[in-house]
Amino acid sequence: MLMPSIFGENVFDDWMDFSFPDIDKKLYGKHAKNVMKTDIREMDDSYEVVIDLPGFKKDEIEVQLENGYLTISAAKGLDKDETDKQGKYLRQERYAGSMSRSFYVGEDITEEDIHGKFENGILKLDIPKVEAKKVEQKKHIAIEG
Repeated sequence: MLMPSIFGENVFDDWMDFSFPDIDKKLYGKHAKNVMKTDIREMDDSYEVVIDLPGFKKDEIEVQLENGYLTISAAKGLDKDETDKQGKYLRQERYAGSMSRSFYVGEDITEEDIHGKFENGILKLDIPKVEAKKVEQKKHIAIEG
C-alpha cells in the first residue's frame, strides 16, 4: 500500500504512532526500533558485549573480525507471499532490512578468542582483555661539549 511521504518520512507516522514507550525517540529519532541496543560491561579479564536483536534468528546474524574491528550484522526479510485471509494490511510494522555495528577491539584479538551465545533475541559476546604493548622508552644520551 502506498502511503504519502515527505522527505522519506510517512505522513501518518505521528498520527498513527503505535511505538513502544520504552524506546527513547528523543535519543534515536523515529527509527529507534531499528537501532541495535548494546551494553558493554568490563569484567576483570574480559569485556562482555550484550546486543538486543529481537525477532532475529541465529542464522540471520553475522559476527566478523577484521583489522581489529568487530562487526555485528543482522539482516531480516519479510515473506512477501504471506497473505491475510481476514483482509488486507492497513499498516505493517514488522522490520525488514539490515543493520550493523562495529567496535574496535584491537589487532591482537583473534576469532578464536571471542566466544558468542545467542538466546532469546540477545547476543552475548565475551572478548578477552589484551594488555597493551609497552612502548619502549628512548634513553637519552648526554652530549658533552
